[in-house]
Amino acid sequence: MKNGIKTALLALMLVATTQLMAKDLTKMDLINKAKKEVGEVTPKQLKTMLNDGEDVIVLDVRESEQHSEGSIPFDDFNKENFRAVTRGNLEWKINKIIPDKDAKIVTYCRRGGRGALAAEVLREMGYKNATTLKGGLKGWAKAGYPVKTGLGEVVLTKEK
Repeated sequence: MKNGIKTALLALMLVATTQLMAKDLTKMDLINKAKKEVGEVTPKQLKTMLNDGEDVIVLDVRESEQHSEGSIPFDDFNKENFRAVTRGNLEWKINKIIPDKDAKIVTYCRRGGRGALAAEVLREMGYKNATTLKGGLKGWAKAGYPVKTGLGEVVLTKEK
């Protein structure tokens, strides 16, 4: 009888301790954790990889309607290096889109958060070399690199 009470008290203490230690994570906590785990490639580093013809896959994980904002232009590079899948379909479709788990993958979204979360999931699914583009498409544009839109390639410039 005493052992049963001791076991129950121990279990109760363990549950209480776990509840006290549990922390509600915010969206930004999750994104920052993902960025830390997968690392980030700067726009300049990605541009260099593409210019040098490195075997890197640039994976756009934005929603379909966001594609009208533009994309990283692939006309000057190997089109096979550029793929797209929405973040919501990533786990379902990635094995067909990128079957090679050793591929070097750089994910991107609009600002970098969803891309980081996507790269983290890719790592959990066995893609050892998944990382994300720092700042996403906006970071690419702010770095002065062109964005392909329906109007052609556009480069942001600062007003004087």
